[in-house]
Amino acid sequence: MDEWLKAALDYITCWIDYQMQVSEQPGCVVAFTHKGNVVFEKAFGMADLKTGRALTPRHRFRVASHSKSFTAAAVFRLRETGKLRLDDPAGRYVDGLHPEVAVLTLTQLLSHSAGLIRDGVDAGHWQDRRPFLSERELRAALTEPPVIAPSTRLKYSNHGFGLIGLVIEAVTGEPYGDWVTREIIAAAKLRETQTDGPTSDGIPVAHGYTGKLPLGHRRIVLGNNPTNALVAATGFVSTAGDLSRFFASLDPIAKGSILSPASRRDMIRRQWTDTNSSSQGAYGLGMMLGKAGDWEWFGHAGGFQSCISRTVVLPGRDLAISILTNAVDGPAWAWSDALVHILQTFKQRGPASAKTRDWAGRWWSLWRTLDFVPMRDHVLVADPSMAVPFTEFAEITVNGHDEGTIRHANALASYGEGARMVRGANGKVKELWFGGTKFLPQTKFAAELKRRYKS
Repeated sequence: MDEWLKAALDYITCWIDYQMQVSEQPGCVVAFTHKGNVVFEKAFGMADLKTGRALTPRHRFRVASHSKSFTAAAVFRLRETGKLRLDDPAGRYVDGLHPEVAVLTLTQLLSHSAGLIRDGVDAGHWQDRRPFLSERELRAALTEPPVIAPSTRLKYSNHGFGLIGLVIEAVTGEPYGDWVTREIIAAAKLRETQTDGPTSDGIPVAHGYTGKLPLGHRRIVLGNNPTNALVAATGFVSTAGDLSRFFASLDPIAKGSILSPASRRDMIRRQWTDTNSSSQGAYGLGMMLGKAGDWEWFGHAGGFQSCISRTVVLPGRDLAISILTNAVDGPAWAWSDALVHILQTFKQRGPASAKTRDWAGRWWSLWRTLDFVPMRDHVLVADPSMAVPFTEFAEITVNGHDEGTIRHANALASYGEGARMVRGANGKVKELWFGGTKFLPQTKFAAELKRRYKS
């Protein structure tokens, strides 16, 4: 592993830990895959707030719409074996559809451009008010026409992927879960993934949670319910490690994959852009596409009643990131973008050198907590509470032994002033001055607060 990547992963651990505390999230698991191997897998927080049971990387999560990428991979695997074509109409395989639904192609369904209703006229299954749709209920919904004209815009539809699940069953002659478990999950050597809940006894499952409002505290949402006919859209259960490895294998440059490079290129080719979103995200075939900072990514996200998750692959860089959170307000989207930004910064600036490496750590004051992050030639000073830690940063140029100058800072900071480290008798840094402000390690600053403020 490159030294810059090792340094980035070390800081990511520190940054996520702080974000977990300030956001009061129950738990989070992060995994990185590099060149096809999981090189970082770490859990933060709790799997069960009531018992205090710690979360581990082995805990399973509902990964929801990540299922769509597995379903798309199943379609491409069937295409590679000559069982179907992407321009086939759904009605060739599934009877009883509305005529305007029957002519929709697999490409339109996979790219969310079929114009189908998103979740039906009663989406209570997403509010945990009723079970997910049975096959009978899904088929009944598909007797209705599309709600907008096909191929006019990107319009997300879980019903559309439910229909793809019916196509897969018709083509293979097997239940969706049986065929996909054997031909996709097992073929990809995923040992901690299954197509739907509930999980078997003995498998660790992270409790999911509501948001803190409006009750002022979180309630458990078990989230172990089956998704029935919507399994192809949202059923999957997995771990961050399995997800990062599977999605990394869909990078066209990946050396080991269940799909050909041509199929992988097709999956991540931009089909539609969400012009109504400020992020201008896009969709391929069963795959979300976007950009974080200067780096393109593909992957998917998922939202269940109990969990929010996101996986991004950085194509051409042999890197994939998966973040799983066990609460309905889990910031997996924001955090994954932040992690990509952290990677970019370390890749561009390099790891610490002998000159800068002592300028490291998290330092505390009454007004701010700052992370001093040594790079090759400079020290970046970042606020770990920010959504993206290096967007607003100061920069210290190290002038000599334990002395530096703030050479980059915004107008409200201490540009042009000094920075210095003060060491104790043991030679270790005991305080750090940034401009005219003294910063202390967390334990020393906490003790100072207790002495100063008695109440």
